[in-house]
Amino acid sequence: MEPMFGKPVEVEVRDSLEKAMKILKQKMSKEGILQELKRRRFYEKPSVKRKRKAREARKRLRREMKRRVGGR
Repeated sequence: MEPMFGKPVEVEVRDSLEKAMKILKQKMSKEGILQELKRRRFYEKPSVKRKRKAREARKRLRREMKRRVGGR
């Protein structure tokens, strides 16, 4: 079972609020929080969920293999 809350995303506001918001959005995008919110907006059937998870796993494996081959 997934935890209800993940680790907090913190951004320090130094110069302007606009810059801090931009950094926060970048961090949230990198962590996948925005995609998760969009996905949870509507009910996802179990069959669709399984297919999505399999697709994401294949994507992760492909990305990892690409990194290993390209990183030599």
